[in-house]
Amino acid sequence: MQATSNRALPVGYKLQDYTIQKVLSAGGFSFVYLARDAEGEIVAVKEYLPTALALRTEGERVEATTESLGSFRYGLKCFFEEGRALATIDHKNIVRVLNFFRANNTVYMVMQYERGQSLQDLILGRAEPLSEHFVRLVFSELLNGLREVHSQKLLHLDIKPANIYIRQDRTPVLLDFGSARQTLSKVQPELPPCYTPGFAAPEQHTDHTLLGPWSDVYSVGTSMYACLVRAAPMSAEHRVKKDRLLPAKKIGKGIYSESLLEIIDNCMALNHMERPQSVFSLQKSLIENIPQVEKDPSLLASLKNYLKK
Repeated sequence: MQATSNRALPVGYKLQDYTIQKVLSAGGFSFVYLARDAEGEIVAVKEYLPTALALRTEGERVEATTESLGSFRYGLKCFFEEGRALATIDHKNIVRVLNFFRANNTVYMVMQYERGQSLQDLILGRAEPLSEHFVRLVFSELLNGLREVHSQKLLHLDIKPANIYIRQDRTPVLLDFGSARQTLSKVQPELPPCYTPGFAAPEQHTDHTLLGPWSDVYSVGTSMYACLVRAAPMSAEHRVKKDRLLPAKKIGKGIYSESLLEIIDNCMALNHMERPQSVFSLQKSLIENIPQVEKDPSLLASLKNYLKK
């Protein structure tokens, strides 16, 4: 089943109290729309529509194929539970879920619309690596939000530059918890993998019983690595067979400090036990290991403030 088989809801379509303005993105699991609510405020609306399991070729209703009905319903339930869980999280570094509801034989999640650009666009829009100052500051703040997610017994499992949004005031916000739904139940029917090669931890490819906060830590490490090399790193699936990944310590010498390069490499350890085991410990290392030349008062004050939150 090809992604082009699915049709988005048309511009002007009324979805409860929301009017579709345009399609923001279309992926293997969902459409994301720009919409206006009843008061005219701009919001983002995410629609559960896994291409491999269901189709909408005409009209509004989503129809699962006969052979995939069980998997579609399971994913639907988990998407709904994901919305309910995220709606309880009110943190400035996590996308705010405003509403979630059933319609058209599927589920919709209404989120606060953020203005800015993705970290991926920021990386690709430059000819040089992002500065160490920027990396330490943005990821230290982003980790505050991730700590809140982990405290709710959720994992993100798809952290990557495309899902890290940099607002116009330069603060980061973590988007798209699509992979989190796969951690909400130990009993899972066969669903297409919901992760991004290059950014997903090895255990996401192999043994889901090993998943934990350290899995998101791996993805944070790969995202920092991408800030350095301006590309996705080698997939963990290939690394476990033959690791040809150039360590950050080697490729980033003279660009970032040794302490930051060591942090990145530790986060990207193939053995999950060799990574920082919690977001808090990763935050501490980002703050405590700042080289002397980087220790300006404003940076230190900002980083320590994030650690307290």
